[in-house]
Amino acid sequence: MTARADFIEKFGGVFEHSPFIAERGYDAGLMLVPLTAKGVHAAFVSIFRKASREERLGVLRAHPDLAGRLAIAGALTEDSKKEQAGAGLDRLSPQEHARFTELNAAYTEKFGFPFIIAVKGLNKDDILAAFEQRIDNSVEEEFATAAAQVERIALLRLQSLLPET
Repeated sequence: MTARADFIEKFGGVFEHSPFIAERGYDAGLMLVPLTAKGVHAAFVSIFRKASREERLGVLRAHPDLAGRLAIAGALTEDSKKEQAGAGLDRLSPQEHARFTELNAAYTEKFGFPFIIAVKGLNKDDILAAFEQRIDNSVEEEFATAAAQVERIALLRLQSLLPET
């Protein structure tokens, strides 16, 4: 494998199912050695923010519903599975699961992409509260909020892969 292929293999999933972020970062020469979570994150965020609105929307749409059908089917990425389990979303009561399903459907219908939140450090009640608050946002407000959450998720994933300094 080439250095580029190795890099994309390792970091291509930091932005959910969106390896183009890692590809563009590598190709632009933005990866400063030694690689650090903070440095790679800054480069990736720059690429993400310069992407077209359609590309950024694609990144948002690549995220799974929280406690949704992919989780039930066991079809989440390993990162998403760990993140959702860490917040207790794999242990919902039938009533809680029904509420998440209802909110997921209403949210996706309104905004055109799934509800995205960096779940690390949150529990199911925190997530439900944020869900219920954010569903009243405008499309533009929520696009910006979801994009910021994607960037936070990317940082958390990078911190698990790379040193801070």
